[in-house]
Amino acid sequence: MAEPRLRRVAPGAASDEAPVFDRVFMHDLVLDVEIGVYHHEKGVTQRVRFSVDVDVTPAKRALEDDLGRAFDYDTIVKGIKDTIARGHINLVETLAEEVARHCLAHPRAARVTVTIEKLDKEPGALGIEIVRVKGRS
Repeated sequence: MAEPRLRRVAPGAASDEAPVFDRVFMHDLVLDVEIGVYHHEKGVTQRVRFSVDVDVTPAKRALEDDLGRAFDYDTIVKGIKDTIARGHINLVETLAEEVARHCLAHPRAARVTVTIEKLDKEPGALGIEIVRVKGRS
């Protein structure tokens, strides 16, 4: 049987059309969160670990070492803390969606990956990871 023939692509052809992004991330932030649907989860907090990666479009002009022109890490942390400050959340999925929505509201944010883990559950960490892209439902 003949070997399958591979189609050759000119060097750089695929990457020339692909969008270019920078990635801002915040990993392993552990906070106490009122979360859960079960009766024993109401009125108590659980340790929850957050990791968020945001793909941002490169700055159109030099940042010139000015925080006001950057996608600030605090944007991620503030979104998480503002969401959990509103009170009890039933689903980890709801929390992840809120964090993703907050990050994508930034003008340079194009794509976000949110990983949330409940740390105090057996057999270990349980959670969710979502990926959202600006402009897609």
